[in-house]
Amino acid sequence: MKKIVISGASGFVGSYLQEYLKDNYAFDTIKRDELNDKETLLQKIEDADVVINLAGANIIHRWSQSYKELLYSSRIDSTGAISDAINASSSKPMLISTSAIGIYDTQHEHDEESKAYADDFLSNLCQNWEAQAKKSMGKVAIFRFGVVLGQGGGALSKMLLPFKLGVGGKIGSGAQHFSYIHIEDLARAYKFIIELELEGTFNLTTPNPTTNLGLTKALGKALTRPTLFPVPEFAMKMIYGEGATVLTDGQKVIPTRLVEAGFDFKFKTIEEVLENLV
Repeated sequence: MKKIVISGASGFVGSYLQEYLKDNYAFDTIKRDELNDKETLLQKIEDADVVINLAGANIIHRWSQSYKELLYSSRIDSTGAISDAINASSSKPMLISTSAIGIYDTQHEHDEESKAYADDFLSNLCQNWEAQAKKSMGKVAIFRFGVVLGQGGGALSKMLLPFKLGVGGKIGSGAQHFSYIHIEDLARAYKFIIELELEGTFNLTTPNPTTNLGLTKALGKALTRPTLFPVPEFAMKMIYGEGATVLTDGQKVIPTRLVEAGFDFKFKTIEEVLENLV
């Protein structure tokens, strides 16, 4: 049985992955303090066939200067430490590292060949994050996450309450793109890439991106609730400052490389995803 060593194991995605893959793989975790302990980190890496890197502070937050520094260190510094440990190991395990579709601009449609990157904090964070992963001398796959939708955590849990109360609605104009993935398809993609030992960059989104308005309508329909209360962009900016761009902007992203490799999404549309989850 292959062994996976995972950082960020206690988070929404990390917890789900371990539960989903537990019958196929053995797991060990890299704790936050172990990322700064070169000897302990190297020992864990030596025993791994695959390292899954999910470390990183929550992106949906008010981005003060100190929080930006935390976002940076929790991603770039931790990924660099993992890459250095892989390079120092004799086993050179495969690394699957995380990034985000926030690397792309909001004006174009993007597959993995797109170089139309945004010129903002989030995109620069993603570019530096990926650069640290690519330092690894083993096989490297980089997963650019769309919005991960699942039960018990993540973005969906933050959306549900106002919609259940009948006061949900679009954010701003609602025209901003919304690229997403069901958490089960996300876990299936990890298994797919590990089994085929595929390298390179992969967009982790369904083939059918929608808009914030499309999401709003689908969520209202799934919950049989009205969606008449739009949230002004300025309200998001008052709460999250610059960090509101995660909610008020969006990218249109296509998972070309996954589809061409033969991956079949179980939940292809926003309606299918939400019907399953709510």
